[in-house]
Amino acid sequence: MEPTGDRPDVILVVDDDEDIARFVEFNLRLHGFEVLHAGDGQEALDMIEQHKPDLAVVDLMMPRIDGLELTRRLRANPITSALPVIMLTAKGMTVDKVHGLSAGADDYLVKPFDTAELVARVSSTLRRNKEFREVSPLTGLPGNSRIRREISDRVRSGVDYAVGYIDIDRFKSVNDRYGFVRGDEFISALARSLYRAVVAIGLPPAFLGHVGGDDFVIVCAPDQIRPLTSRAVVDFEKTADTLYDPTDRERGFVELKDRRGNIRRAALVTLSIGVSLSDARKRFTDPLAAIAVASEMKTVAKSQPGSYVAVDRRRADGV
Repeated sequence: MEPTGDRPDVILVVDDDEDIARFVEFNLRLHGFEVLHAGDGQEALDMIEQHKPDLAVVDLMMPRIDGLELTRRLRANPITSALPVIMLTAKGMTVDKVHGLSAGADDYLVKPFDTAELVARVSSTLRRNKEFREVSPLTGLPGNSRIRREISDRVRSGVDYAVGYIDIDRFKSVNDRYGFVRGDEFISALARSLYRAVVAIGLPPAFLGHVGGDDFVIVCAPDQIRPLTSRAVVDFEKTADTLYDPTDRERGFVELKDRRGNIRRAALVTLSIGVSLSDARKRFTDPLAAIAVASEMKTVAKSQPGSYVAVDRRRADGV
């Protein structure tokens, strides 16, 4: 797996053994990474502050500051606490692995190791770290980059897929009536309803992402989209009703004042879901295009009363 994005990932190799450092550097550069080298932990701290690498490969045994102490210092500093670290150990002893992981290392490699294992460990650790940083703090679901990558994976595998774009109708009325804290409860409720629907739908596994706010994306097999969204709608509407004040829930609307002091009524929330299909009729190879069409269909769903699923069934020629 080669690095993706605007620039190559920068890997700092921290090892006082020049031969091992050159071996690691050569093979990582061969796979598209940019590589820096530090001879010990003290030099590594200086380079990390100056160059801000994406990952550090750190030898356990080094002069001055060894790998364990370096990792502890990185984890203790808020600026470097999230830097992923792969620990190198020559002994292969369980106690070394435990000490390394206890100090805060994300993974370890036992020397001698082969090129494939080195690149695989570096790539997987980088991927996990990026996905962790991408997740929504409110829902814990992956964000935009991971959503695009999920669609790209399905494009590469050649399977048919559907993209569903979901948001809450009249969500602003909830925030205006109850405030943002209650609004976040509605967003969390939608995340749980979608998650339960994804789990219930079974195999092949569907993917659920959080674009932001009350916007979510589902990527699944085309024949899964109807049962999945139907289940999610029923689950969410039932849960959302319990989040309203009893008076509002019983009368079926909330009353809001506009800027002129006039009272207006807003019905209880529902869901609008737009769906794009990538199959024999229309094949999407660009994740952004698939998401854009799903978003367009969500606008169509907004024009319909109640919770509504709008599916794009146009062919590639627009018919």
